[in-house]
Amino acid sequence: MALSTTAPDRPVPSSNRWLQIIFGVVCMVAAANIQYAWTLFVPEIQKTFGWDRAAIQVAFTIFVVVQTWLTPIEGYFIDKYGPSRVVMFGGLMTGAAWVTNSYATSIWGFYLGSVLGGIGVGCVYATCINNALKWFPDKRGLAVGLTAGGYGAGSALTIIPIAKMIDAGSYAQAFFTFGLIQGSVIILAALFMRAPAKDEVKYSTKVLQTRRDYTLGEALRTPVFYVMLLMFTCTVTGGLMAVAQLGVIATDLGVKHFQVNLYFFTMAALPFALMLDRVMNGISRPLFGWISDRIGREKTMFIAFAMEGIGIVALGYFGSNPWAFVILSGIVFLAWGEVYSLFSATAADTFGSKHIGKIYGVLYCAKGFAALFVPVGNLIMQATGTWSTVLYTVATMDLIAAALAVAVLRPMLKQHHANNNAAVPNAALAHA
Repeated sequence: MALSTTAPDRPVPSSNRWLQIIFGVVCMVAAANIQYAWTLFVPEIQKTFGWDRAAIQVAFTIFVVVQTWLTPIEGYFIDKYGPSRVVMFGGLMTGAAWVTNSYATSIWGFYLGSVLGGIGVGCVYATCINNALKWFPDKRGLAVGLTAGGYGAGSALTIIPIAKMIDAGSYAQAFFTFGLIQGSVIILAALFMRAPAKDEVKYSTKVLQTRRDYTLGEALRTPVFYVMLLMFTCTVTGGLMAVAQLGVIATDLGVKHFQVNLYFFTMAALPFALMLDRVMNGISRPLFGWISDRIGREKTMFIAFAMEGIGIVALGYFGSNPWAFVILSGIVFLAWGEVYSLFSATAADTFGSKHIGKIYGVLYCAKGFAALFVPVGNLIMQATGTWSTVLYTVATMDLIAAALAVAVLRPMLKQHHANNNAAVPNAALAHA
């Protein structure tokens, strides 16, 4: 079991590594619609073909499962070929996904589009997160939060244009047009991405971070990995449910077409909520990442996960009020978006950055497990006649994760880092 050697900490040219964050954010923004704008298309697809809503939402589940469960394989290609090539391939698949959807006339056509989209977005997402973790050991929470924030907030730029194009009676045209735009932007930005050299990074002095680079096999043999996997699954389930079902929930609660009047403009409740949610989701990731760089990952997890759980409970109770629907959905997304910055940063702190593409890739599979609950949510709602049952269930999962963060994960990480610190001098003596 080899120990990595670490070069002396030194500053790096900020213009160099911050440009890498910018390229990553651009790619994430362009890839975001495949997940976050899907809810706009579901009612139109159902209206056009008359398929069962749960069957249509299987496409969303397929997308998330493919995106997440292939991430460990993508991590291998990132380490082998570098970020640029992997992201360019992801851009090609991302564009092809929506172009395929634009021509789909059967449910299997949309399922194929979901497979292509899962491959494409998985390549983009995994690579950009991986690159941010490697360039910024000293500011992992902030760097990965900004990168993930591009994915969370990116669709805010295009939600209204897409909604207008769909309302004009051409959801297929929306798929085709934005598919080409998104794929092209990703490929262009990918040309400028690269991984850092060993002497271009420095470590944090405020957060416990291992100087040892675990292999994937070594990480999978630690109990702390599975605690993080359980917590990730619990917290991401509620957010994914809201992402995929928000349009459906708004329709069933009777608030979809309510006009929200903000004096200087008026907008229907659903697109306004979606736009606000994307902004809050984007703010959440760098905000909570920055906080975690200062007070620690586990304390930040407790605050955010508890906020998400309480927000989902309130949405289930007050969601039939249009104003409450808009505000509470925003709170839910503010508290949910940070999971992607906190868990990735915690994984790199715990296991090192050399193999983080593979390690976080396996951890990120939690999102795929959570996606399996999305169509189940429709079935529960149909059986109980209310969304409250579904929302209260996922809220409970969030609150469990919040408790685990401070009661279980925090002491386990302290012991993990203590064991690593004890191993370093012993290894040094053995090689003296």
